[in-house]
Amino acid sequence: MAFQVSPGINVSEIDLTSSVPGVSVSTGAIAGAFKWGPALEPTSVSSETELVSTFGAPDNDTANVFFTAASFLAYSNDLYVVRAVNATTTKNAVASANSRVNTSVSVTGTADINGTTVVLGSGTAFDSELVSGDFITINSNTRTVNVVTNAAHLTVTTAFSQTLSAQTFTALRSVGQTTAGILVENSSEYFTGEYTGTAAANVAFIARYAGDKGNSLLVSICPSSGAFTTWTAAYKNLFDSAPGTSDYADGKGGSNDEMHIVVVDAGGLFTGTPGTVVEKFGYVSKGSDARNDDGSTNYYKEVLFNKSKYIYWANHPANTANGTNTSNWGSTVLNTTFGAGNNYTSRFGQGADGSISTGQLQTAYALYNDKENIDISLVISADGHDKGIAGNLFDLADSRKDCVAFISPTFVDTFETDPAVSIAGTATALSTRNSYGVHDSGWKYMYDKYNDKYRWVPLNGDIAGLCARTDRDRDPWFSPAGFARGAIRNVVKLAFNPNQTDRDTLYKAGVNPVVSLPGEGTLLFGDKTLSIKPSAFDRINVRRLFIVLEKAISRAARASLFEFNDEFTRAQFVSLVEPFLRTVQGRRGIYDFRVVCDETNNTADIIDRNEFVGDIYIKPARSINFVQLNFVAVRTGVEFQEIVGRF
Repeated sequence: MAFQVSPGINVSEIDLTSSVPGVSVSTGAIAGAFKWGPALEPTSVSSETELVSTFGAPDNDTANVFFTAASFLAYSNDLYVVRAVNATTTKNAVASANSRVNTSVSVTGTADINGTTVVLGSGTAFDSELVSGDFITINSNTRTVNVVTNAAHLTVTTAFSQTLSAQTFTALRSVGQTTAGILVENSSEYFTGEYTGTAAANVAFIARYAGDKGNSLLVSICPSSGAFTTWTAAYKNLFDSAPGTSDYADGKGGSNDEMHIVVVDAGGLFTGTPGTVVEKFGYVSKGSDARNDDGSTNYYKEVLFNKSKYIYWANHPANTANGTNTSNWGSTVLNTTFGAGNNYTSRFGQGADGSISTGQLQTAYALYNDKENIDISLVISADGHDKGIAGNLFDLADSRKDCVAFISPTFVDTFETDPAVSIAGTATALSTRNSYGVHDSGWKYMYDKYNDKYRWVPLNGDIAGLCARTDRDRDPWFSPAGFARGAIRNVVKLAFNPNQTDRDTLYKAGVNPVVSLPGEGTLLFGDKTLSIKPSAFDRINVRRLFIVLEKAISRAARASLFEFNDEFTRAQFVSLVEPFLRTVQGRRGIYDFRVVCDETNNTADIIDRNEFVGDIYIKPARSINFVQLNFVAVRTGVEFQEIVGRF
């Protein structure tokens, strides 16, 4: 009772309704090299469509990790992805704050300039390098370039006649960054998602994520009503009217603060169609304090930071040679007239992917060590043996104690003279083997719809997916293997289809065979872990059963922290755990159990050390791995009860 100075009634509430919470054990985790997306940041995706949207479509360099992740998502909708990057060579693409930088572009063959058309010889890079609005200088004559997509020529806006032999044209390209690209992370309030770095002074915009895919982007700004009439038609037609002065600026004596911005997939790497507008931001303001009617910011760099999926603002473009006037951009709107001039268009460049080493991949997976903040259960590696991280993943799972790591053999092993022996030998030689590791037998051949081709993909994403699907359809303590729950999706054929002898070799090494059976499909035909010694934990269902029990009961046990270690607290703990275990028993997870939490294991010495002990004994349910059928022929006159049980 709370202390009271005078007589009165005090009401308090004590909650004794605690229970063991439900826990998730179906969340996957993978790391690898991608072409786009947040770097070194665990990002949740729920579908293959979201995987493409966030990290980009696969190519030859990223197919393994992409399709391993996609294979898992064919069974589950809960996957964490970490994009690994090379801190030295991976760079964000950038766009110039200044006008354009002279870039010589060699043209093979001849270039005949007749009237308004420059016809380029074979081998030119103009169509992929230059975009509408760029300049081209021929014998000191500067002309604005209009690109004709998928055609080997450029239309020049100002007519002139001249015939030239093969030469080098000087194009005033909009990439404009003379220094190497930068890798950005939190270097200012507008830079997030990558590594540390300082933007060069002549960078106006930065690709939101690192990688050479960002080089495909282009940003174009229409800063005034006058410039609107000469803006590229494809951009102009996206807006109802020209930019002018916003109501907010007008009310404060400002003028000409509005502008339109479009972000374009100039190279077609995001959409597959060069020149596609991927984002538009209309009537945004040059004023730093500009607001919309609802009170939200309308300042263009804030709008880009909050809403763009492709670019960040870095600096205001400078007053440029092509007539863009950026004076007063970023000022408050009070009595300010903002510069305008001509349209500003800039192509991104200098983005780079960089190769990923084993150490950098391990760094990416190490982000999953944060057990308190990242809840994962199924860790997947894209070809873990070749990357040298299989043991690393098993150590990760063993240190967390709440997840299982899945690996496949090397692709080379599946095509050896005796694949079973090669795969088993490599598995046996692993530097780390424990009950938190699961090893399958091969790779599958599947269709890559993004590149219209077939690819070999490791099966471990599927095996982890089977566990997630088993959780959904039954419970984690059911085996994911066999005819009821072990069917694998999206398989054209297997690199290695083990027969009975092969399966015997693999199983002795702790490798789970994946087989294609006529009329039955492709199935996981084993449920072993990589446990070093024979025990109940050498089966996937038992390991995952204990993960569920340990995860759920340990969370429930938090209620006992800082309570007294007395008979009441101990009885309360038992009353929490036993109903939960009875539920698991009723759902066929365990055969029997016993919970001991009393003075026998909470002795005076334990109490004096501020400790609390609960012993939970479990008889786990076992999956059937071997079936023995005995067919006994008997004589007609023999009674069955006379012979049953004698053979």
